[in-house]
Amino acid sequence: MSSFVARLGGGLPASYWRLWTASALSNLSDGIFWIALPLLAVSLTDSPALIAGVTIASRLPWLLFALVAGALADRLDRRRTMVLVDIFRAGLLGALAIATFADLANLALLYIVAFVLGVAETLFDTSAQSIMPSLVERDRLSQANGRLYAVELTMNQFVGPPLGGLLAAVAIAGAFGAGAAAYLVAGAMVATIAGSFRPVREGPPTRLHQDIAEGLRYLAGHRLLRTMAFMVGFTNLWTMAAFSIFVLYAVAPGPMGLSEVGFGILMTSMAVGSLAASVTVERLERWFGRANLLAVAVAVTAVATAVPGLTAEPIPVGVAFAVAGFAMVAWNVVTVSLRQRIVPDRLLGRLNASYRLLAWGTMPIGAAIGGLLGEIIGVQPVFLVAGCALGLLVFGRVIITDAAIEAAEAPEA
Repeated sequence: MSSFVARLGGGLPASYWRLWTASALSNLSDGIFWIALPLLAVSLTDSPALIAGVTIASRLPWLLFALVAGALADRLDRRRTMVLVDIFRAGLLGALAIATFADLANLALLYIVAFVLGVAETLFDTSAQSIMPSLVERDRLSQANGRLYAVELTMNQFVGPPLGGLLAAVAIAGAFGAGAAAYLVAGAMVATIAGSFRPVREGPPTRLHQDIAEGLRYLAGHRLLRTMAFMVGFTNLWTMAAFSIFVLYAVAPGPMGLSEVGFGILMTSMAVGSLAASVTVERLERWFGRANLLAVAVAVTAVATAVPGLTAEPIPVGVAFAVAGFAMVAWNVVTVSLRQRIVPDRLLGRLNASYRLLAWGTMPIGAAIGGLLGEIIGVQPVFLVAGCALGLLVFGRVIITDAAIEAAEAPEA
C-alpha cells in the first residue's frame, strides 16, 4: 500500500503535496477574481485606458515592492508569511464582495483593491517560490515545479475563469465571495506544513537595504540569469500591453462578441496548452535540450500574441492561446528550476524578487502602453505590434545555450 501511495505521489514528500493543494485553492481564487474584476470594470467604463488601469494597479506592486518582498522572504519564516497573506487576501476579497453587493463598487475602489492584492501577491509568490528547495530534493525540482504549474494553471485558467464567468453572470459579488473562501482554505492548508522555513543567516546583522543590494548584485553579476530576467520582462511588457485591453476586444460589443461566460471559456484555452507543457516539459528538456526549448517558447509566444490582430474568430484565437500557454509554462518550469538549483537558499528570496522586478515590473508599463495604443490606433492593431516586438527576443538564443546552463549548474559556478 505504501509503495502505491509513493508512486501516486511521484516520490514527492507529503509537505510538497500540502503546498500543491494550497496552490490549487489559491489559484482557483485568482482565476475567479481575474475574470470577475475586468467584467466588473467593463460594466463601469468602456475606455481602454481606464480598463488598462486595473491591470496597471495590480502589477505596479511588482515594480514598487518586489525587492522588499524578496528581502523579507530571506528574513522571515516563508510558510508563516504565506499563511498570513492568504488570510489577508480572503478578508479583502470578502470586503469587495460586500461592496459590490451593496452597489458601492467604482473604478477607484477596483484600483485600490487590485493594488493591495498585488502587494500581497509579491509577498506570497516570492515566499512560495523560495520555499520549494526546502521541501523537494534538487534533482526533483523540474518534476515538482511541473506538477505545481499544472495545478496552478489548471485552476487559474481552466477551472477558475469559466467558474468566475458563470458566477459573474449570476452575481459578481458571489464571484468575489467564492474567491475569498478559497484563499481562506488555502491558508489553512499551508499552515499544516510542518517545520521552520526561516533561512539560516550568517554574519553580523544587516539592514533591509543592504540585503536588497546583495540580491541585486548577485543577479547583475550572473549573465545567464540576468539575460533570462530581461527577456521575461520584455515578454511581459508586450503581452500585458495586448491582454490588458483584450476584454474590450473579446466581450460584446467588441469584435469577438463573446458573453461573460464565453469570455471565461476562451481564457481557459491557455490552460489546455499549459497543462500539456507541465506534464511533458521534463521529457522535452531531455529530447531537445533546454536552450532549444526556451528559444522555441519565445518564438511561439510572439506568433500567438499576434493572432487576435489577424482574426476575431474565437477558435483560432483559442488555439493560439493554447499554444502560448504551452510555451510560457515550458519556459517557466525550466528557468524557475534552474534558479532554485543554483542560487543559495539564503539569497533565493532576494534573487527571485530581483528577477521578478525585471520580469514582472514591466507589466504595469506594458498595460499603460496597451491602453495608450488602444486609444490611438484601436484595440486590434495592438496585438500585431506586440507580436512583432516579441519576435526580437529570438536573438537571446546567442546567450542562452546548453553549455551556459550546464556551467551555471556546475558546483564550481
